[in-house]
Amino acid sequence: MNPIRVFVVDHHPMFRRGIQALVAGEQHFNWAGEAGDGDDVVAAVLAAQPDVVLVDLIMPGSDGVSVIERLRPRLPLARFVILAGSCDAADVRRAMAAGAAGFVLKSASKQEMVTVIHTAHAGRRVLSPEVTAMLSTRHAQAPIGADLTERERSLLSLMARGLPNQEISSRLSIAMPTVKFHVTNILSKLHVENRTAAVMTALRHKIVCLE
Repeated sequence: MNPIRVFVVDHHPMFRRGIQALVAGEQHFNWAGEAGDGDDVVAAVLAAQPDVVLVDLIMPGSDGVSVIERLRPRLPLARFVILAGSCDAADVRRAMAAGAAGFVLKSASKQEMVTVIHTAHAGRRVLSPEVTAMLSTRHAQAPIGADLTERERSLLSLMARGLPNQEISSRLSIAMPTVKFHVTNILSKLHVENRTAAVMTALRHKIVCLE
C-alpha cells in the first residue's frame, strides 16, 4: 500500500509541528506539506497533491470550509477533514455540504487522529464522538436531503430523468468534473452508494418530482 500523503492547513505553527511529528511516526504516512493562512494556501495544497488534507476550521482571513470549497473541485481524489476546537451543528453542516470527509475535534488523541486519517483516506466519513452525539441529539428528525444545495437538487432532478453526466453537463452549463463532484456530494448526503439508489431515495422522499 502506498503511504498516505498528509497535508495540514492550520495557522498555529505548534499544531502543525504536532501533526508533522505524528505523520513521521507512522510508517503508512508521508508528510506532504503544510500551510498557515492567506492566499497561498490553495496554491500550496495544489502543488503538494496530497491524499488527505487536515484543515483548521477557524483561520484569519479564510475559514476551513471556504478552503475546502476552493480546493475540492480541483483535487477530486483528495479527502478533506475539518479540525475544530469545538463542535457546532451549523459548522458541521457547512463542512459536510462543502464535501468534507470528516469533522474532528483538535482534542483528539494521537491514535484517534491516525484512525481519522486512515478512515478519511478509505473514503468513509469520520466524526469525533462528540460531534456524532451532538448530531444524533439535535438532528435526529432532520429530513433526508435537507442539506442538498439548490444546484445539487437541480442535478438530482436531471439524474432522476435518466440523463447521463455528459447531457447534465450541457444542460447546466458546467464542466464534467464539476458534474462528478456534485454527484459525489449527492450520494454522500443521501447516504447511498450509487446513482440508482440516489434517485430512488429522492423520489421516495419527494426531494424531486418527475411530473
